[in-house]
Amino acid sequence: MWWVYIVECKDGSLYTGISNDVERRVNNHNNKVGAKSLRGKVPVKLVYREEHNNKVSAAKREREIKGWRREKKIELIGGAHKKGLT
Repeated sequence: MWWVYIVECKDGSLYTGISNDVERRVNNHNNKVGAKSLRGKVPVKLVYREEHNNKVSAAKREREIKGWRREKKIELIGGAHKKGLT
């Protein structure tokens, strides 16, 4: 399984990524391993994740979400929380 995930950074910004192990990836972000753009924004907190059958599907969805305005991402996160999906 692959996952699309969104983390909230300490400055309130949102970062979207993909991984086949979300918990490990979030830990990596918090340990300043991986995405250089997050190194000054840790700690990060996982606020959303979405399961996909394969990496290609997850990557397509990641690109879609990254193209959204912040408000739409917040709506996605809020909807998932209401449904108990995160």
